[in-house]
Amino acid sequence: MTTTHAQPTAPAAPVAPPAPAELQPVVPQAQLRGSGVLRFFGLRVYEARLWVKPGFEPADYARQPLGLELSYDRKLEGAAIAERSVAEMRRVGKFEDAQAARWLALMKQAFPDVVPGDRLLGLHDGGGDVRFFHNGRQTASVSDAEYARLFFGIWLSPQTSAPALRDALLGAAR
Repeated sequence: MTTTHAQPTAPAAPVAPPAPAELQPVVPQAQLRGSGVLRFFGLRVYEARLWVKPGFEPADYARQPLGLELSYDRKLEGAAIAERSVAEMRRVGKFEDAQAARWLALMKQAFPDVVPGDRLLGLHDGGGDVRFFHNGRQTASVSDAEYARLFFGIWLSPQTSAPALRDALLGAAR
């Protein structure tokens, strides 16, 4: 009688998802920098992925091309996403109420209601141009460097309300 012993196998390395096609014109050679999950009271809200060019410098995120992809796990109203975005942008920097009103209107156009499986993608060209996509379809665009800095700062600024998610997005090589 022969006894065989199973050898433990290493878990398979996670496979990075393919880069969204919308990234190509703005972030050619896009690489996944990091990903993480936003939870609210323990419930998954979305998984975030940060797509960047080689050589991305986190401290200078506002002046570099990038894509931030959110894959939703919950049903949320687009207006609520927009309003929360303005509140989170205020953590990153100060701005006038008139700017907040313009940016809120933009984001209400950019962010439709989402259901589990929906994907929102924000693209920044590094110079202030921002485009938003819902499941691959462009929903809005704006050319405003201050908006770009504050909006993407929701996730990438040291003033973020979700520092663990920021760390996950920026990956180990900071």
